[in-house]
Amino acid sequence: MGDVSSEPVTLPERSKNSGDSTSGQPNGGSAKPARASKAPKAPKPAKEPKPQPVKKERAPNAPAAPVDPNSMFKEGFLKSVFQEKPSDRVITRFPPEPNGFLHIGHSKAIAINFGFARYHGGVCYLRFDDTNPEKEEEQYFTSIEDIIQWLGFTPYKITYSSDNFDKLYELAECLIQKDGAYVCHCSDTEIKHQKGVSEDGKGGGPRYACPHRDRPTSDSLTEFRAMRDGKYKPREAFLRMKQDINDGNPQMWDLAAYRIIEKPHHRTGDKWRIYPTYDFTHCLCDSFEHISHSLCTTEFQLSRVSYEWLCDAVEVYKPMQREYGRLNLTGTVLSKRKLLNLVEKKIVRGWDDPRLYTLIALRRRGIPPGAILAFVNELGVSTALTNIQTTRFEQTVRRYLEQTVPRLMLLLDPIPITIDNLPDDHVEDIDLPFSPKDPTFGTHTVPFTKTVYIDRSDFREVDSKDFFRLAPGKSVGLLKVPFPIKATSFEKDERTGKVTAVRAIYERPEDDESKGFKKPKTYIQWVGSSPAHGSPVKAEVRVFNPLFKSEHPESAEGGYLNDVNPASEEVFQNAMIETGLEEIRKRAPWPEEEGERNVKRGEAGGET
Repeated sequence: MGDVSSEPVTLPERSKNSGDSTSGQPNGGSAKPARASKAPKAPKPAKEPKPQPVKKERAPNAPAAPVDPNSMFKEGFLKSVFQEKPSDRVITRFPPEPNGFLHIGHSKAIAINFGFARYHGGVCYLRFDDTNPEKEEEQYFTSIEDIIQWLGFTPYKITYSSDNFDKLYELAECLIQKDGAYVCHCSDTEIKHQKGVSEDGKGGGPRYACPHRDRPTSDSLTEFRAMRDGKYKPREAFLRMKQDINDGNPQMWDLAAYRIIEKPHHRTGDKWRIYPTYDFTHCLCDSFEHISHSLCTTEFQLSRVSYEWLCDAVEVYKPMQREYGRLNLTGTVLSKRKLLNLVEKKIVRGWDDPRLYTLIALRRRGIPPGAILAFVNELGVSTALTNIQTTRFEQTVRRYLEQTVPRLMLLLDPIPITIDNLPDDHVEDIDLPFSPKDPTFGTHTVPFTKTVYIDRSDFREVDSKDFFRLAPGKSVGLLKVPFPIKATSFEKDERTGKVTAVRAIYERPEDDESKGFKKPKTYIQWVGSSPAHGSPVKAEVRVFNPLFKSEHPESAEGGYLNDVNPASEEVFQNAMIETGLEEIRKRAPWPEEEGERNVKRGEAGGET
């Protein structure tokens, strides 16, 4: 897919980890349970009933019937989730960390959380998990909110975890007083050893309790307030939850609840020096907002135990958490660190470079939000990790565009054809449909003249049996033009060896148009030359190929940066488009559905 731009024409470009030592998974290797304890079974996911496929017949050449946009809520995993906990008031939330731009994987979480609530007549919060001021930037808050609106969803309320800092602090003190938390002064290395991680980063060794675990609650309360008041520097003290170090689940190994960060918060300023961790914040904010169904990816499946433990420990409402499989695309990279590396090394022009799979990049490429939602819906929702090739995503996009947007003729590398047996002033209006399959799209006219342009790839100097387009002495049809043309000669640039012009004749019968006309095997795109009609429309087109050469860039020899495709972008500076473009611009947005509807309100960018 590529992008097109010209003057004055503007077209789309086409083509929770905090890092704390006391988090559940120790740094340096996968944590394994000690030999003395037995790992618990993971929480049971909701059962997925097998839907019976229904075959539908459709008339030939008719546009394909659209997939039911609510099918993923009517069957499978999400149907079972609701059956497990029916509710008259469904409340969900989408809780991104504002430390990066959303990518294609996040579109699944957005569609599930907002869509699940909408389907059941409920509401969905957009809650920014803003508990780490070291990594948060205003541009991420703005972009996330904008993308959700673009995808066609409106949050019930926009909230922030920081809205609850006072309440979270009170519950932290309450937990200490219940002997459910303590202040720890261990180093990172000591905490790893407590979790059975050796010096070389291997897990599975014996685990043991922090020496501060059994200190009096009054001491922990005093030390916690000292953390708040500035007595300690970052990493000199943590508030840890007193869970079960002998449990086989790493998410119960005395996770961190608060840590010290000496950086002003974008909303609370210098009020706080201590900030709650994701493991402490997430479940309690879900509780405060009365979330009925807390839907997250399976990487948080083990966290469900600690989620429920904390709600019970501080005696607050406990939402139901259930986990679905994450969406991952192969053939590209999605991690923030790797994307940032690509941007900083100027391999791509920015986070919205159309070769990336951030949502702002897909929008800039010209992919409609409805196509992204259709992709998520087609894949369905289960507990399995979904690894999908980028080609599968592009197939869905093409199918969506086929059914929803108009088609125009575009020439990437045009060459002129002079039709010798037409008069110099010949102008014939050719009626072209905006869709070859759906007559409701309507039609438009383009001028057919003595000089037309075709794409260089549609002409060969030497003919062959397997080539059905234009060649010397060979006929080809011009799309929707009544009769074919036959090439008679061509000219070349001696310096470059490229064909610069072709001469042809129009094979129209002189006497009876019904006689002597042989239908050509192939019809090709063309653009007429008529300054009076503003034809052709000149533009620059960028065609985007895969950014990486292999299906798994991270596994490439030398790393993903060595796998970058040097031909990932092709620029055609002298491209031409037919005049139907002007009518499409006047009728925009097309289609008017989902996020595209905001174009008329002036709230969308020029990409749409």
